[in-house]
Formats: sequence, C-alpha cells, structure tokens
Amino acid sequence: MDAMTNLLTRRSIRKYKAEMLPREVIEKIIEAGVYAPTGHNHQSPIIVAVTDRAVRDKLSALNARVLNTDSDPFYGAPVVLNVLAEKGWRTAVADGSVVMENLMLAAHALGIGSCWINRAREVFDTDEGKEILASLGIEGEYEGVGHCILGYADCEQPAPAPRKENYVYWVE
Repeated sequence: MDAMTNLLTRRSIRKYKAEMLPREVIEKIIEAGVYAPTGHNHQSPIIVAVTDRAVRDKLSALNARVLNTDSDPFYGAPVVLNVLAEKGWRTAVADGSVVMENLMLAAHALGIGSCWINRAREVFDTDEGKEILASLGIEGEYEGVGHCILGYADCEQPAPAPRKENYVYWVE
C-alpha cells in the first residue's frame, strides 16, 4: 500500500477478534512508533506493549473506571500499546501523539486494526497505574498519552466521515 492510500484509508476499529497477533507483527508496528519524530530528537516517549491478558484486562478496567462504565473500552483487542512520555518535557504529549499515529498507520499498512483510546493519562496517574509501571521496572515520571489497541478486525472497515468545510485556510 502506498503512503497516501494508507493515510487516507486508515480507520478506527472498535470490534476485534480474540486471536492474538504474531509477535513479529507487533514488533514491526512498534518499530514504526520508535522511529516517530520527537522534539529535539529527545525521544521522550516509551511504549509499554501488553499482550498478557491479565494486565490488559486490568488496564481496561482502570480505563473503564475513568469512564464510569463496566464495558471494555479496548473493544476486545488483544494487544495494547501504551504510549507514555516524560513528564515535564515540553513536547512530551506531541511526541507521544506522533508515536501513536505511527503505530496506527503501521498497523493499517500490515492489515491490522487499531484505535487510539484516550484516558491513558488518567490511568497512569492512579496508584494502580503507577504500580503496573513499577512492576515492569519502569522508573521515572511519565504521563500517559494514549492506548493504541491492536488486533484483527471483527467488523467491516468504517466508511470515512465527511470532512468539514473550512478545514484548510490558504494564505497566498
């Protein structure tokens, strides 16, 4: 798939098969995230790749608590790539956002469904979220930027929403 087609056809997927992705596919997607540009090449983001069902379910429950719901905000996706960035770094959220976009575009290019799930900041600001990071040996102060869920789509790809008028203003 050429780059423009990939950019214009990627959609958020909100229903997944339970089947786990091959590790090699996840690693390729992560590689695209690692090569995202960052402010001053500081590389402030980190990616916490979760394929362990118990940890995935705990993160889902924490995210659902923020929403005040019992549903799975990860839509059944078996893989969650949690993007966090150094607290206090001036481009941390922007850096992490570019990583998230690279992850989703790489997934689409490989035929894998993805969706950006918000509330990572709230999840990793909780004591439970901090405990998860500490249990993984992650040291330092990080803020959650987003959860990139991945899996095989269990639905048709959604049609693109119409683009709003006056999206672009030219100054010539």
